[in-house]
Amino acid sequence: MTTLQVFDKPMCCSTGVCGPQVDPVLPKFASDLAWLKDQGIAIERFNLAQQPQAFVSNPDVKEAIQSNHEQVLPLIRVNGEIVSKGEYPSRGKLASWCGVSLLTPLTVNEATSGSCCGPTGCC
Repeated sequence: MTTLQVFDKPMCCSTGVCGPQVDPVLPKFASDLAWLKDQGIAIERFNLAQQPQAFVSNPDVKEAIQSNHEQVLPLIRVNGEIVSKGEYPSRGKLASWCGVSLLTPLTVNEATSGSCCGPTGCC
């Protein structure tokens, strides 16, 4: 099974999707991770503010932070290998790294989470 690990910047909660000023990238990234999980990918997400031990217990993550400070966060690893630093990657990149097809259908939640009543945009 493929495992994707996300090492996030310090945030107030596990996803960063809270508070008065949410970075618009974070809800989309959370949706992309949920989609990957639905495809059978094991997802592990660590927040520096809440789980610092996860950062220091992985030598490559610890070294990346020591060399470049928090600019490397978020840091993404797939099966223990760093694949991305300093940005939240697109669903396409995540799928490619995890060996998942983008042609996989949307989940029920994704199909109905648009600005209207569903994926067709009509009510």
